Amino acid sequence: MEASVQVRASSGRERGRSLLLIGLSLGYFMVLMDTTALSVALPAIRGDLGGGISGLQWVVNAYTIVFAGLLMSMGALADRWGAKRVYMAGTAVFLAASASCAAAPSLGALIALRGVLGIGGAALLPASLALLSRAYPEPAARARALGIWAATTGAAMAIGPAAGGVLADGLGWRSIFLINVPLAAVSLALTAKLAGEAAVRSKRSLDLAGQATGIAAIGSLAYALTEGQARGWSSPVVLGALCVFAIAAAAFLRAEAKGAAPLLPLRIFRSPTVSAGMTAGLLVNVGFSGVLFALPLYFQQAWGYSAHQAGLALLPMTIPLAFNPILTGRLVSRIGSRAPMTAGFALCGIGVLLQAFGGAGSGYWVILIGMLAIGFSISLTIPAMMAAVLAAVPAELTGSASGALNAVRQLGATLGVVLLGAILGHAGTLEAGVKLGCYALAVVLAAGSLLSWAKIGREGR
Repeated sequence: MEASVQVRASSGRERGRSLLLIGLSLGYFMVLMDTTALSVALPAIRGDLGGGISGLQWVVNAYTIVFAGLLMSMGALADRWGAKRVYMAGTAVFLAASASCAAAPSLGALIALRGVLGIGGAALLPASLALLSRAYPEPAARARALGIWAATTGAAMAIGPAAGGVLADGLGWRSIFLINVPLAAVSLALTAKLAGEAAVRSKRSLDLAGQATGIAAIGSLAYALTEGQARGWSSPVVLGALCVFAIAAAAFLRAEAKGAAPLLPLRIFRSPTVSAGMTAGLLVNVGFSGVLFALPLYFQQAWGYSAHQAGLALLPMTIPLAFNPILTGRLVSRIGSRAPMTAGFALCGIGVLLQAFGGAGSGYWVILIGMLAIGFSISLTIPAMMAAVLAAVPAELTGSASGALNAVRQLGATLGVVLLGAILGHAGTLEAGVKLGCYALAVVLAAGSLLSWAKIGREGR
């Protein structure tokens, strides 16, 4: 009888944390769904609200700049105030801002509301990883859970472009933002019922100096990179933003080195895995976000596809993200993160190069094979990267570490959009710009492969 009760209790706990995993995955699902669905709706937004390439970049980057700037602060708040509270607050903000974006009357209003979305996303992402780490304390189980989490969110990458295209063509681009409302409501309900708070939270005081200087550094750099191509790199505004970045970055490093309770304890970077994982996070998002920005424009403006046709054309790149991370999680639990990350970066570079060789002459098939390679490689690299970094830091710093990792990834996303936007803007034709941009991204991804092999999992050397 006692054994039977224990089995039922164990089964109930397992069901509970499985449902919690679904709830946490839905939170990140809607974050990615919003971004990927938006990518194919950019021409429709420009047709309705106006704005050129620079305006479209700000629609994308207003979110990523705020998101990246606040991630470390939100990770620290999750450690101090409780990951459950921070997650639920962030999800509620994301829900409200999504509904407001659907009613945006102008391009400026949409850009501002995308910034509010970034606040909600920055709160929920590191908190969700902290809750997941707490629910799955065993390293092998955590790696498998991260694989499922990434696969569930990868489904957003698969569904987003196709759903965004259909909605933009059928109901208008505003309907894209309304998808987030029911997803956020379900995530809130599951998390409220099933997530527990840590028995002992971090007692670190809030690092106000680190938060202020970190946000200023990331925001000013992203602003300078985005405006540099529109205003010119010698523009006083751009040069001023770069100066602000240099001063803020130096102040941030000083505050973190000298502070009694730093926002981002610099000692975690003594681990080669953490340092390399952060850099790899930036590089992989430069590659993926650059491709995701360029290809929908290429399909619609060079090949004459409609929005929903462009979304369907992207499916070979996004579908692997819906199932391959589960296999990656199992692989990482057996052999570690270094080999999957190294292979993932190399495969992604090959896939990006194939985009450069595709075109009107070779047809869609070369591009299709390249997109499949990109999809499988991204779903191989990112779960392995997250597992490596989270396993290399103390348990009480998982919120801060996940916030820092995702901050540099979002900065990488901004850099990818800026890099491809600059190349497309200065190339003679759109096709020439896409080719040159793919060559540049392939170099970035090759660097990520070499870095992963040299540094990930090398603490014992």
